[in-house]
Amino acid sequence: MSQLFSPWQIGQLPLDNRVVIAPMCQYSAVDGNATDWHTIHLGHLALSGAGLLILEATAVVPEGRITPDDLGLYSDDNEAALARVLKAVRAYSPIKVAVQLGHAGRKASSRAPWQGGDQIASGQPGHWEAVAPSAVPHGATEEPPLALDAAGLARVKQGFVQAAERCARLGIDGLEIHGAHGYLLHQFLSPLANRRTDEYGGSLENRMRFPLEVFDAVRAAFPAERPVWIRVSASDWVDGGWDVESTIALGQALKARGCDAIHVSSGGVSPQQKIAIGPGYQVPLAQRVKQETGLPTIAVGLITEPQQAEAIVAGGEADAVGIARAVLYDPRWPWHAAAALGAQVDAPPQYWRSQPSQFKSLFKGSRTGQR
Repeated sequence: MSQLFSPWQIGQLPLDNRVVIAPMCQYSAVDGNATDWHTIHLGHLALSGAGLLILEATAVVPEGRITPDDLGLYSDDNEAALARVLKAVRAYSPIKVAVQLGHAGRKASSRAPWQGGDQIASGQPGHWEAVAPSAVPHGATEEPPLALDAAGLARVKQGFVQAAERCARLGIDGLEIHGAHGYLLHQFLSPLANRRTDEYGGSLENRMRFPLEVFDAVRAAFPAERPVWIRVSASDWVDGGWDVESTIALGQALKARGCDAIHVSSGGVSPQQKIAIGPGYQVPLAQRVKQETGLPTIAVGLITEPQQAEAIVAGGEADAVGIARAVLYDPRWPWHAAAALGAQVDAPPQYWRSQPSQFKSLFKGSRTGQR
């Protein structure tokens, strides 16, 4: 039996298999509102047969968006727009849906990748002042952000709380807090971005303080029976930066607070990062975090082949695998992986007759008759 397609659960949330569609920004919202693009995009992915679909990084306050076109969940309009998308998705798919809540910090007020991805300068359309732990720019030529004071920290935390409450009303199955890829919570964790001298900077304990406060606040605001977990960058890939040992300490602190899982990525906080990219290059980080924290762990990063994903789960390197760009290229990746591994997946009955003859038992509950 395929281990990749064996049942799993995050907290009390049961999942049909261990294929997780990782969050991928679409830069296609209007004033934070989900659009028809999201209905089409998420509709595709919801029919994939994956066990869990995590929506893209969703800003908890307007200034927390990476770009002016980011998805948000900070207003009633945002909530209503996402409700429309979710209604369409749920009408045709049983997939479990989570939302990744985030704040871009000093990487905010940027252009979409296909527009260059650079920071929008002061005075240019779409610009707003970014905030961060410290007034240290992401890139040497970028404008420095505003260092968050006590009121700013409270606003960010309240934004996370209110977004979590909106997710609860929307019936979202689980929440992932974005603590990775150089965005605000990662900025607090990394000594490369956090130069504070108060209780939120300096020592590892102090740098972890605000991310842990945010986790506690989100956990308290979201229904207790639904899981909350975190995505982390386990290494900055820069000497003197955040590293896997620090990640393990954070994971242990999160586990003590009731965190249900950890999604292990890496990098993003510094243009100076040096990453040796190759197939599954982040899996050893996930394996180390899993072994030393005991948290259910999702591995991600150039996991593209079914046999590769199967080996990661079967070998105990991670409990589940996150599929990102590979599923954009092939929205039926879980179908094809199940076929290759001799497993079954859910598929809509409208598509049952698409099964190739050699895979007649691929779709659960399928019937092959045709008028």
